[in-house]
Amino acid sequence: MKTDKAQHPAGRGIRQSMSGLHIWAGLLMGWILYAMFLTGTVSYFKDELSQWMRPELAHQAELPDPALVAQRIADELVASVPGSPQWSMRLPDARTNSVYAFWRTAPGGAGAEGGRRAFGEANFDPATGGKVTARDTLGGDFFYRFHFQFHYMPALWGRWIAGAAAMFMLVAIVSGVITHKKIFVDFFTFRGGKGQRSWLDAHNALSVFGLPFHFMITYTGLVTLMALYMPWGEQMAIKTQAERQQMTAELNAFIQPGKPSGQAVPLAPVAEMVRHAQERWGHDTIGRVTATNPGDATARVAVARGESGRVSMSPQYMLFEGTTGRLLEVREGVGSAAETRGVLYALHLGRFSDGVTRWLYFLVSLMGTAMVGTGLVMWTVKRRQKLADPERPHIGFRIVEPLNIAGIAGLSVAMTAYLWGNRLLPAGMAERAAWEIHLFFAVWALTLGHAVLRPAKAAWIEQLWAAAALLALLPVLNAVTTDRPLWHSLSQGDWVFIGTDLMCWALAALHAVLAVRTARHQPKLRAAGATGRVGVIGGALEEGRS
Repeated sequence: MKTDKAQHPAGRGIRQSMSGLHIWAGLLMGWILYAMFLTGTVSYFKDELSQWMRPELAHQAELPDPALVAQRIADELVASVPGSPQWSMRLPDARTNSVYAFWRTAPGGAGAEGGRRAFGEANFDPATGGKVTARDTLGGDFFYRFHFQFHYMPALWGRWIAGAAAMFMLVAIVSGVITHKKIFVDFFTFRGGKGQRSWLDAHNALSVFGLPFHFMITYTGLVTLMALYMPWGEQMAIKTQAERQQMTAELNAFIQPGKPSGQAVPLAPVAEMVRHAQERWGHDTIGRVTATNPGDATARVAVARGESGRVSMSPQYMLFEGTTGRLLEVREGVGSAAETRGVLYALHLGRFSDGVTRWLYFLVSLMGTAMVGTGLVMWTVKRRQKLADPERPHIGFRIVEPLNIAGIAGLSVAMTAYLWGNRLLPAGMAERAAWEIHLFFAVWALTLGHAVLRPAKAAWIEQLWAAAALLALLPVLNAVTTDRPLWHSLSQGDWVFIGTDLMCWALAALHAVLAVRTARHQPKLRAAGATGRVGVIGGALEEGRS
């Protein structure tokens, strides 16, 4: 007589359920997550990369006086954008050698389209106050913007896609921890040359080592755009214009311009306002200067504290009367909710960090990128071993494998091609910055076509070698096309250019090692339906285990 247990077999346990969730959460958004992780990792050095991509700007041996720089740029903005209701400048620091400024153009003014208010932006030379004559490029900001809003689509759509991917990543992290009962034990286990087992061990180690960071960076990424994803609380709580202005003041230091009086009064010396702020916060701690209605009797100037050295993005600023320079208000604290948001925002961006902390962010984030990449690769490795005919895989496999090749190896090729474009495109080319980006996507599309047309193993090897060659030759290209070769940078102590060259060679070596190991690997195929333990994407349980 059959037992009740035989008549009613036990259902899937929690870990088996989480295993399937982990697989599909990781796969469906895996390529987007890999691109977000890699471009976000590079963005921790976006300011340095922007310097490298504007070689015409001279190396700063010493940091210029922020007060004098602010005065030079303020004089230039007053002269070049008269009547602007608001302009703002980011002062140079140890990581930037130019001043970025943007301004509003009054309706009907120069630069306004169809009578509507428009915005302008430019980089300025801190030594002269004039607009820089460097090549037109987005620099490292392209990778930063792509990281959370992509390109060729409205920024709002990109941010929604990035938010969905971040939610999938959060699900994959939590389900991976629940699924893998020996997650910390397996961190110390790596078996090289074992195919699927090696990919699983690598994925485990990368996942566990940076687990707190991966969770933090994913969760805080969602928090940075929480008002977009969940606006209903704000809509219910904030009803009046006064309440909205108060919320804006809690979240940023961009004071809104009021209605101008029409009475022309020159702006008081901005340098004195900056020095007043330096006395309170320190000489090199000033981040931004913003003016509203400059040249009008209602002018106001806000001198904001920089983000370096404080783990919060909450605004701290001193507000001055623009016509007299009289201090009106000091804001150094916000409400508890806004401060929580500011801390989480700062943890995600890492702008508070010094050089050592930034490198730690970079390295652990690079491990997160590798974690996503190994998970995607393991999906194909695992299923290739079970194919009845490896030469004629099913449609799902034929879709995933080329996407893996182009999404991982191809992205390295495309990102390096973007840097090559910065050196090779003519300096005076129209819409040059846009064409650097077009080149990035064109090369990326070509890698996908290459992955579709070539056998998988050959495509992996060829694209990894292409990335290695482009990275290794980039310092040579820089030496040929600019007056900033490595030996010149070494003599000047220019660590931005030195570090970029050395990092290119280090990454070239990494891609070369991966290409060699891929070429030497001999997969062990087994017939479909064969029994045995099969690894899960993400270092989870093996199928069939309870």
